[in-house]
Amino acid sequence: MNAPQKIEQQKAKLLIVEDDEGLQRQLRWAYDDYEVLVASSREVAVDLLRSEEPAVVTLDLGLPPDPDGVTEGFATLETILSLKPDTKVIVASGHGARESALRAISSGAYDFYQKPVDIDQLGLIVRRAFQLHEIENENRRLEERSGDERTVLGTMITAAPEMLKVARTIERVANAAVSVMLLGASGTGKELLARGLHQSSGRRNGAFVAINCAAIPENLLEAELFGYEKGAFTGAIKTTEGKIELAHGGTLFLDEVGDIPLPLQVKLLRFLQERTIERIGGRKAIPVDTRIVCATHQDLPEMIKAGSFREDLYYRLAEIVVKIPTLAERHGDATLLAKHFLNRFSKEMNPAVKGFAPSALSSINEWPWPGNVRELENRMKRAVIMAEGKLITAEDLDLEEEGESLPVNLKAAREDTDRKVIRQALARTENNISKAAKLLGISRPTLYDLLKQYDLQP
Repeated sequence: MNAPQKIEQQKAKLLIVEDDEGLQRQLRWAYDDYEVLVASSREVAVDLLRSEEPAVVTLDLGLPPDPDGVTEGFATLETILSLKPDTKVIVASGHGARESALRAISSGAYDFYQKPVDIDQLGLIVRRAFQLHEIENENRRLEERSGDERTVLGTMITAAPEMLKVARTIERVANAAVSVMLLGASGTGKELLARGLHQSSGRRNGAFVAINCAAIPENLLEAELFGYEKGAFTGAIKTTEGKIELAHGGTLFLDEVGDIPLPLQVKLLRFLQERTIERIGGRKAIPVDTRIVCATHQDLPEMIKAGSFREDLYYRLAEIVVKIPTLAERHGDATLLAKHFLNRFSKEMNPAVKGFAPSALSSINEWPWPGNVRELENRMKRAVIMAEGKLITAEDLDLEEEGESLPVNLKAAREDTDRKVIRQALARTENNISKAAKLLGISRPTLYDLLKQYDLQP
């Protein structure tokens, strides 16, 4: 029996386009952490690009047959970017050739390095290029996954089978003459589903009226629901229709129905049985054709046992019961919704924000979301406003300290640690770069590079 073979982790691919054999050997030796590919000409570079698809390319503009010029180098750059636009190309700039380097940047190159080569400086640029490529790939994958999402019931975004099942149930009962009860935690989208049910029904041309029974004082709730006649009580200066009457021909959504007091439950039950109401102070029965959809996060069967909710009312309201999963149970929806909210809020509040850092995606996937979609929406709004760079971080989402999630990989973990330590050093030195660099044990240029790499503002 053969011994099991050790599987080696695949290294990131770095293509070095350089015709100087001595420099080729030096760079190959310096970048042992990568799978180094070497090309001495445009033809070989393009062949390797097609076959190996390296994420990062270092490119000497002086290639044969024009080693003393830049024609062949720019032709190579153009070909690389036309074949694989997401490739990070770092061009070589000789003494006095800064204009060529800047031209290359404007043509789509990622960065440039000065010859003679400083291995450490170039290494930092290469690492930064690989990190950016990885982040862009992650955001691209997220964008592609968001293309799999479905907008159900008109406005609800989901790709989770659990929510798609809920949506199918609501669509199925939309035209049935039954009351529907939505059960779910706060922030799961109960009102959104109720609106979707209304829009899917034959009552869509009628009014959709929503009332939060927990938000209205007990002594005012009856007037809100049933209306009142002029002079019924002090301040009743005119006859006013209640929410049930306003929803005639449409749908009334009773949110937090478990908070309706017992005396009012009796009057609501009478409406459901007889389909007529009496306004406060009135003596005439008014026929009303209103469909009731209700929602609660409370355990109504337990309330029935405790005597705080009528059993007969429960069965009138709960002819069809739909249980709504929490966001944590809707696998994959957190990232889809986060992307949706990012697109929406960035347009309104901070157009510079374009995507997520790996730490943010990891936190979004691992966070339990006790406040569900409402919490996610609020955190995304805050993150878009607070983000200082193009990418939202876990810190922007305010998930960093509370979350126990692991980063996407070791590189992301190092990035998170670097950010924290650099911020602490800047804070302790009151943003003095020289003192902060000394505190960190690095040079000022290195600190500037790290600030640029992590898009931090001193």
